[in-house]
This record gives sequence, structure tokens and C-alpha cells, in this order.
Amino acid sequence: MSKDKNKQEEYVPQTGSLGERLARVKGTRWARFGIVSAIFLGWVYWMGNPWLLLAWPLLADIYLTQFIPWGGWKGIKNSALRTVCSWIDAIVYALVLVYFLFLFVGQNYQIPSSSLEKTLLTGDFLWVNKIVYGPRVPQTPLHFPLAQNTLPILNCKSYIDQPQLKYHRLKGLRSVERGDIVVFNFPAGDTVALKAQNPDYYTQCLEYGRENILANPDRFGEVIYRPVDRRENYVKRCLGLPGDWLSIKDGVVYIDNKPLPQPEKVQFFYFVATDGRPIPDTMFEELGISVEDRHMMQGGYMLPLTAAMKQQLEAQSWVTHIERLKADPGESLITYPVGTDYGWTHENYGPLWIPKKGMTLRLTMANLPKYERCIRNYECNKLEVKDGKIYINDKQTDTYTFKMDYYWMMGDNRDNSLDSRYWGFVPEDHIVGTPNIILISFDKDHSLFNGGIRWNRILRIPNPDRESFRAKD
Repeated sequence: MSKDKNKQEEYVPQTGSLGERLARVKGTRWARFGIVSAIFLGWVYWMGNPWLLLAWPLLADIYLTQFIPWGGWKGIKNSALRTVCSWIDAIVYALVLVYFLFLFVGQNYQIPSSSLEKTLLTGDFLWVNKIVYGPRVPQTPLHFPLAQNTLPILNCKSYIDQPQLKYHRLKGLRSVERGDIVVFNFPAGDTVALKAQNPDYYTQCLEYGRENILANPDRFGEVIYRPVDRRENYVKRCLGLPGDWLSIKDGVVYIDNKPLPQPEKVQFFYFVATDGRPIPDTMFEELGISVEDRHMMQGGYMLPLTAAMKQQLEAQSWVTHIERLKADPGESLITYPVGTDYGWTHENYGPLWIPKKGMTLRLTMANLPKYERCIRNYECNKLEVKDGKIYINDKQTDTYTFKMDYYWMMGDNRDNSLDSRYWGFVPEDHIVGTPNIILISFDKDHSLFNGGIRWNRILRIPNPDRESFRAKD
């Protein structure tokens, strides 16, 4: 007798009354149902929504009564069709499992850029823990779990816009703390020109004009809106907490007029002058400077260096001097708030107050540009200015009470990081989680079997500098 025939004969559809069906259930299936029910009830309690208990009878039917013929495909006589159905059944089960795992426990995330070097390296794959801050209940529940916003190959949206649920975060272990490395949805990624996503849409509107972008889809692509949880994922270090006064002086971050400790692996751009001899590739390898970060200049190189890397280069006989490259006050990069010039640069910035939930701010025409995006875009109010007066939801006012906490995120690669200095605050509803382990790390400058895997980073903690910030607070 063939294996397929055995499988076909093993499937016996459930029949009879409720009592008869329950009497035929094996002890092992009762045990599985008990375990799944305990997990389900714990999840309902965590969610704080008793209406979800209405789904429990569905679990009972899947594991026990089977009034719905969940395994009916097992009785199909055509072996090819039965095999296809078995694969579909396994894939759907796996996708549902992955969906809940990614939503409520954590997910993997790849470091795509050098903004956090040398703490995190391009090519690091992280496990991002969502339980620490509390996972968000999905605001866009109908989405493909393995894609953030675009399906590969098909190049179409991986989610359905409706329904959209209100923001709600489940209870976590703690809130975001200073020094945490945080994964979050890109705040300025709510509106996107699909063919030109860097810089962000609002900076492009300032540079090219909104009407010009909309009138040239061949160059900029279709302009779309993305829900909060479908915006691109970014990873930075949290330096400013709700209620802080933040400023940056000569590259040093100050909170409430007190300097923060620099992470041990913080980087700045330096001009490295040599006696005419080039820096050997072996030295670049030893320092861990990628090919794309090796910028040749007349008389030397522009390189991102930590304090330890700078000291190592200064000891080389062919290095004549090393000088920190300071930002030009007229630099081309536009700092936040986009469209208003406070004379701030990426290394001399602020002071700026970070909004805190429940705190009331007195609004003026001078400070409105700093907070209008929070009021209008993130907290969904109608904001207008008429005859020099501020109107929120059609009422004249000079105060606003914030509904959410906000955070200030920056990269450790300070001169090569597009962070809060350029697009502003990160609202609490954009927070995804914090990485707690490096799963694996790939070096794109090497082939897979010739140094392409950074073995010394596997299963390492991704934020060794965190404790230095704990001491400050």
C-alpha cells in the first residue's frame, strides 16, 4: 500500500454531536489544546481586550470538535493536489506564527548604513526585542509579515490601508532610557516619493517645490502616504528624553546644560595628512574602515575615526598630522525644523525642548516651527496661522498640551548620520523596540568565504556603551 494511500486512510472526518466529537478526542490533543489555550488567555489578558475571548471557541474547534473541516484537504484523492494543499496549509500556519512573533515578541533587523559605527556595523543582523518597551498593537493589521511596506519582486504595497486602528502599546518591562539603541519607524516617512526617498519628502519639497514633485512622476515617482507602523525602520541611539532641554556644542550633546558622556566608539570626520605615501589597505582593514568610507583628498584622506583609531593612526610614521573637520556654518544639509533657519548646524544645535506627554507649552510664532509637526502630523490636529495668531482645531490659542512622549535620536557616527538633527523628534507611537543581540554580521567588502562573515560579532551584545549613560542619569 502506498504512502499516499496510508495518509488518505488516516484522515477520518469528524461527525456526530458535540459530546460524541469530544469523546473521540485523544489525550495528546487535549494537552495541546490546553497549552494553546493558556497562551491565548495570557495574550488576551496582556492585550486588555476581553472581546478577543470570542476567538477561543475557534481554537476549540480547531483542536477538538472540528465542526469546520480544517483538515479536509487530507481526504483529497488526487495526490498532487493533496500535496499542494499540504504545502499551503503549512505556509499559512507558518505565516500566522511569524505574524504574531514579529508583532508581539521581536524580529530581525539589518543595519543598512554606517550611522551607528563603530557600535553597530553595516551588515549586522540584529534581533530586536519588542517586549522591553511593550509591543504595539498593529495599527495596520492587514499586512504581509515578512515585508515592511513593499513586496519584493512584485514591487507593490505589502499592506492594506484599511482598517487603521488607534495607537495602543502593551505593557512592557520599562520605558526608553537614555543611551538605548532604538529601532523606530522613520517619522518623516509618512509621505514618500517612491523614486526619490533620500532625502525625505519634506526636504525635497523645500528644495524642488511640492508642485514640481507632483508634476514629475517620472523623476520622483508616485507620492504616497504610509501609516505609522509601515514606515521605514531606522536605528539610532536615544540621547534626549521627554522633557529634556537638548543642545549640541562643538559636537558634544548637552542635556539640561550638562554634557553627556561620549560613547567609546563615537566617530567624527578627520583629515589625515600623510607624507605622500598612501594608507595601506591592511591598515584600513585593521581599523575597520570600509571602502565607501575611505575618502581621498589632496594631501591625505577624510576618514571617520574613533579616539582609539585616531591614536593608532598618529603612531604611524607616514602620518604627518590629523585634524578634526569642523562643519561649515553654511553647510548644505538642512537641519530641523525644515524650512526655518535658526542658524543651527549638525554640531552646533539648539537649545531645543523635547515634548513630554501631559506638559503644556506656550506657543509663539518663534517656536511654532519646532513643534508644528508634532501638533499637526503626529497628534493629528488642525493647525493654522491667521494674521499672526495660532489656531488649533479652529480655536485661537497660545498653548498646547502634548498627548505623547517624544525622543531625540542620533547616530554614533556623528558626522555621517541623518538623525533627529535633520528630521526632528521621534514620537512614542513610532518606537518599535531595542536590539539585544547581534545574530550574524556580514562584511560587504569581502566575499562570503574570504572574511565576509564577522565571526567575532556573532551573538554579541549590540550596545556595550549603554552603562556609561546609566551612570550619568
